[in-house]
Amino acid sequence: MAATNTLSDKAIRAAIKAATGRDKPHALNDGGGLSLLLQPTGAAWWRLRYWLSGRENRLSLGVYPDVSLADARTRRDQAAN
Repeated sequence: MAATNTLSDKAIRAAIKAATGRDKPHALNDGGGLSLLLQPTGAAWWRLRYWLSGRENRLSLGVYPDVSLADARTRRDQAAN
């Protein structure tokens, strides 16, 4: 099983700063399907990846920092139930 809760607020802030000005968006994974999509503009969105009827789906959980790391994890856990 993949590790969960691998991110920290400090690591997220550093990654957003490093991602600003890059050519392409990239993601930071927290485990359990939760990831933070980082844009070259410095914007960051929480995304939840899940499977339903054999198909991969994605659900947007909100924008960081409006949705904190703890809130995103809570939303991930609620969606799993």
